[in-house]
Amino acid sequence: MTSDPVTRDTAPAQVARPVAPARTGLGLMLRLELSESLRSRWFHFYSVVAIGLMLLLIVTGISESRVLGFTGLSRLLVTYIQIMMAVLPLFIVVTTARSMVGDREAGNLEYMLAFPVSLRVWYWGRFLARLMLVLAPIGVALALAAGYGVAMGRAVPWAHVGLYSGLVAALSACFLGIGFLISAVSRSTEVALGASLLIWLALVAFLDLLLLSILIQQNFVPEFVIGIALANPLQSFRTASMILFDPQLILLGPASYVILDHFGVTGYVAWAMAYPTVLGLAMAALGYWRFSRGDLV
Repeated sequence: MTSDPVTRDTAPAQVARPVAPARTGLGLMLRLELSESLRSRWFHFYSVVAIGLMLLLIVTGISESRVLGFTGLSRLLVTYIQIMMAVLPLFIVVTTARSMVGDREAGNLEYMLAFPVSLRVWYWGRFLARLMLVLAPIGVALALAAGYGVAMGRAVPWAHVGLYSGLVAALSACFLGIGFLISAVSRSTEVALGASLLIWLALVAFLDLLLLSILIQQNFVPEFVIGIALANPLQSFRTASMILFDPQLILLGPASYVILDHFGVTGYVAWAMAYPTVLGLAMAALGYWRFSRGDLV
């Protein structure tokens, strides 16, 4: 009599694998927005402008010139920052103002909001991703300037490079907030584009040239006129970029006495970083409040 063969379980033992930590909704939105923007033309064009401008200034030898005592990397950095002060806000506010309203018109907004991510995470994730994308080419350009200074054996003003990075970040956050607010309240891309251009023109030209000249002709108190000027984030940025290399603000003339008496050099640089950042976050928060209570699709 034969016995039944003994059957053995020959299946391989399963080894417990560590569970990967779940990605947060904010991380997913950052990754999605970054991957989408990196494929878009606006980022490529902006990167070429931001980095190419620094390369152009290096090639033309502007660091060899001397204007009002500025030379070397100081001359290079102050020229680059003054030019980007006009290009950066326009580019940010125009491209950002068309983002959400453009998604609404194209029908992409309804698809994006179908993901299991809260509206707050989706909104602020886009804001942070845009801020990172805007700052990345500027950081590369400043790194190229510092590398050029090291290669040429010149003294690199590292403190000024860091302070300029903070000023650019504050200005970028300010105009990103303005762009998000415009995009949240606009009903069409044409309206958003027109509003963004109008705000940029008002901050660049009309506030400084028209309003201030009228106030001066009407014999307003100097402190009031300068306060109106410093309420403009572009003017605050311009003055702070000058005060880093000209602590006495000789280029501003008599207005420097009012600024230095009320702020001082350190206080004004802190103001120029904090005020645009707070203003931009407040505008973005107002845009989120309007966006969350309106017709999303």
